[in-house]
Amino acid sequence: MSVLKDKYINPLTDFGFKKLFGTEPNKILLIDFLNQILPERHRITDLSYSRNEHLGLNELDRKAIFDLYCIGKSGERFIVEMQKAKQNFFKDRSVYYASFPIQEQAGKGEWDYRLEPVYSVGILDFIFDDHKSDEELLHTVELKNQRCEVFYDKLKFIYIELPKFKKQEDELETHFDKWLYVFRHLSNLQDRPKKLQDRVFQKLFDAAEIAKFSPEERDAYEDSLKYYRDLKNVVDTSREEGMIEGIEKIAKKMKEKGMSNSEISELTGLNDDEINDL
Repeated sequence: MSVLKDKYINPLTDFGFKKLFGTEPNKILLIDFLNQILPERHRITDLSYSRNEHLGLNELDRKAIFDLYCIGKSGERFIVEMQKAKQNFFKDRSVYYASFPIQEQAGKGEWDYRLEPVYSVGILDFIFDDHKSDEELLHTVELKNQRCEVFYDKLKFIYIELPKFKKQEDELETHFDKWLYVFRHLSNLQDRPKKLQDRVFQKLFDAAEIAKFSPEERDAYEDSLKYYRDLKNVVDTSREEGMIEGIEKIAKKMKEKGMSNSEISELTGLNDDEINDL
């Protein structure tokens, strides 16, 4: 029996995120969103999607798979990821992933090492532990020297902590506010709010309407939604129990649900041996 009762998809699911932001017909949505967080000199007028799977320089390097990877008209590279749960060494992973669009710019033969800017954008459905007391939800990180002066302005990490966004519809002031409201509330809406009458949001609501999906798309979204809800339940339960025994118990349930070791490890921090011993 279908679990689809909402009118619009949840953009925090894998299917929902890629449906709205990772398809050629809807790329205007990604462009509009990115332009709210990029510096003015790198605002995007057009972009093209590139393959989201990248391999290291040798077979020992791990494979990197991005949610979205695209290239701006002027050559800028953008990694855009939706991260639904805390992960050990998440910042390390961001730096590692950013190395792939840097390396791929290497020219053949004579090359002067000139690089196009690389942006790593993380839309986070959690709050960093070291930012819990910080009200700021948008974090832009770049390389600086000991005097806090920008040393290199072509590599930026942009993180958005969605749980910190608490505004209701009547409190929305900026276009960025509207986008965050969409991420937080789209799947709970029945009609398009008065504050979201811009043309770009009309396109988003049209693309997000489940009734317009093909049977294959509905099945794919239903699977993605089930996984997202299971994931949220696991995270909420582990937060409540907060002990090793609780983590192991949760991991065992995840294993029984058929989740892979890598998925379980990502959410619990347990290694393969610990998971196999459950």
